[in-house]
Amino acid sequence: MRYLGGKSLLTGHILGVLKEYATDVKTVADVFAGTGAVSYAFSECGYSVNANDALYFSYILNCGLLDGYGSNEKRITELINHLNALSVENSPWFELDKAFIYQNYSPHNDCERMYFQTNNAIKIDLIRQEINRLHKELTEQEYNYLLATLVSAVPFVSNITGTYGAYLKFWDRRTSIPLQLTPLQSIATKSRCKCYNMDAIEFAKNIYTDLAYLDPPYNGRQYISNYHLLETIARYDYPKIKGITGMRIDPEKSSDFCKKTLVKESFAKLFRLLNCKYIMLSYNNEGLLSSGEMTELLLSVGKKDTFHLFEYDYHRYKNKIPNCKAGLKELIYFIEKNHD
Repeated sequence: MRYLGGKSLLTGHILGVLKEYATDVKTVADVFAGTGAVSYAFSECGYSVNANDALYFSYILNCGLLDGYGSNEKRITELINHLNALSVENSPWFELDKAFIYQNYSPHNDCERMYFQTNNAIKIDLIRQEINRLHKELTEQEYNYLLATLVSAVPFVSNITGTYGAYLKFWDRRTSIPLQLTPLQSIATKSRCKCYNMDAIEFAKNIYTDLAYLDPPYNGRQYISNYHLLETIARYDYPKIKGITGMRIDPEKSSDFCKKTLVKESFAKLFRLLNCKYIMLSYNNEGLLSSGEMTELLLSVGKKDTFHLFEYDYHRYKNKIPNCKAGLKELIYFIEKNHD
C-alpha cells in the first residue's frame, strides 16, 4: 500500500541498528505502526511485537498481517471467494440508499466526488456490509482479517495520486479494474504478535517492552485527513463528512505530533512515559523538530554514551547531525533509556 512515510525500504537499516546495539532485545513495541511494514519485519526476525496505531484502519491492517486468520485456511479462502462473488443481484439484503461509499464517493445525480467508479464503490459497500452481516459467525481474527483484505484492496481501484486528501478530476486507468480481494501474506512465525488501537501516549503508559520503535508523523499533514476514506471503510460508521473531498469530521483523531505548537511537548511526554529499555526513532531532517531538538529530548531521558544518530541517503549513513541543504534524509535515533 502507498503510505506517507512508509518504512518498507528502511527495515534493513532498522534491523541492522537493533542487532548491533541491542542484542538483548526480545520484545518490541511499534508505537506508530501504520501499515505494519516494520512490525512485520520485526516479527519475521523472531521478536515478539506489540503493534499500535491510533487509526482504526491501520489497526485492522496490522491485525491482518500480524495476527492472521487462525488455523482454518480453507474456511478463510471460502469466505474471500464468497465476498468476491457478491453482486447486487445475489444480495437481496443490500439497499443502495444505505451504501455509504457509493452515495458519497462515487459520481451520480447527488454526488460529484470521483474517488471510485460506480461498480467498485458499490462492491466496497457490498463487501463491507456482508462482513458486518457475518460478524456473529466469525472469530475476531477472521473478522479483522477479512476487513484487512478489503482495506488492502481499495487503493488499487482508488482515483487518487497516493492519499485520499484529494481525488483526480479524470479517471485513472486503475479505477476501471474490478475490486478483488486477495489473501494477505500474514506472518508465519512462532513469535507473539498483538495489535492495539490506542493513542500513542496511552499505549506508552500501558506497555512494557525491551525496545520502543517510533515512526511518528514528521510534518503538519494529519493522517486522518490523508486516509479518511480507508478509516471510514474500516469503521463503516456512517460519519458526518464535510467539504469537497467528503472528509470525516473526527477532531479527536488529529495528532498533536503534527502540530507545530504541541509537537515538542508531545515528544517529551512520550519519551518520558515509555516503559522500555531502548528507544529507536525514525524521523527525517525536514520534520517539525530539528535533529538538534530531537537529540536534546532523547538525551534528557537516555544515557548519553549509548546515543547514536544515523542518516540514510541511498543506503549511505553518517553518524553526525545532517544538513537540510543536502536534501531529504531519513534519520534513525537510538538510545538506551535512563531509569535511575
